[in-house]
Amino acid sequence: MNNKRPTIYEEFKAKGYSRREFVTFCSLMGAWLGLEVSGVSQVAKALEAKSRPPIIWLHFQECTCCSESFIRSSHPLVADIILDKISLDYTETLMAAAGHQAEKSLHDTMTNYKGEYILMVEGSIPTKEDGVYCCIGGKTAYDIMQEVAEGAKAIIAWGSCATNGCVQAAAPNPTGAAPVGKVIHGKPIINVPGCPPIAEVMAGVVVHLLAFDRIPALDSQNRPKSFYSRRVHDTCYRRPNYDAGLFVETFDDENAKKGYCLYKMGCKGPNTYNACGVIRWNNGVSFPIQSGHPCIGCSENNFWDNGPFYEHLKSFPGFGIESTADKVGLGLGIATGAALGAHAVATNIRKRKLIIKGRKEIEAESSND
Repeated sequence: MNNKRPTIYEEFKAKGYSRREFVTFCSLMGAWLGLEVSGVSQVAKALEAKSRPPIIWLHFQECTCCSESFIRSSHPLVADIILDKISLDYTETLMAAAGHQAEKSLHDTMTNYKGEYILMVEGSIPTKEDGVYCCIGGKTAYDIMQEVAEGAKAIIAWGSCATNGCVQAAAPNPTGAAPVGKVIHGKPIINVPGCPPIAEVMAGVVVHLLAFDRIPALDSQNRPKSFYSRRVHDTCYRRPNYDAGLFVETFDDENAKKGYCLYKMGCKGPNTYNACGVIRWNNGVSFPIQSGHPCIGCSENNFWDNGPFYEHLKSFPGFGIESTADKVGLGLGIATGAALGAHAVATNIRKRKLIIKGRKEIEAESSND
């Protein structure tokens, strides 16, 4: 039955996209996934030959921001082709069918494609009081999850609600909200956290499954390493200001206008793993830090309970400047005892002085003009 479905490339052509646009799409996906040229070719060949896989997308305790992120991607091929051409057989949010017709579509997919369909889940699953806090079609989210997961080939947990519980699981967690990984066992689960995740990250995960017929390399939290292997801090364009000890002290001060580091405003970028600073949002236009707001660490477990959003980290892994950011911000450097650490601190303090000196010279020239 699967062979009767058109291939993904055939769907591209039927939709009116050119071969050039198809290759561009494959190259873009390959770049996001960190593939070599040969890998991009493999993506293209797979999409040319493989039929679109059936997908069931379930929604539980969530705000639908993951779906909103996905369908509002600035790249038309992401939402148009990926959503349209993967055969989205069931999703309460986007499907036209309702009631018995919707339930029939769900069970037909589960029966006809057992062991083949991909299960995507958005939202946490309540477990207290027999799961009564979230019911769909007379069944609890917990029971639906157990039933649908049984025949799934793989499960993708979209967003922080499905991967770590998000705000629903925040203390005191009255509904017993639990992520997919705490409810389902014995199935391959890919966690794609974020509140919401970046649309292109979501698309990249789907394309990897389509192209390579296996789940991508995952970290200890089952997150795709392609997108969650580096800290937001490591790829942040404000990092030079952090290294130089130049920080925003209040949201309305001059340092904020100059784009200094937001560490003291509570930025969790130093211990948050995500691709925000690389892929960004809205066709790469911006991301929270670039718009002037500190990272709240939404892709990390229990981020709602990890202290106030606007209270800065006391310390985090690193050496030299990274472990003494507050004191360096006050113009004080503390040697680490190791030559390398001491050199790093001294270098960054000098860098800070040079930046400040340079700014003063520019301001002086401007006033003279």
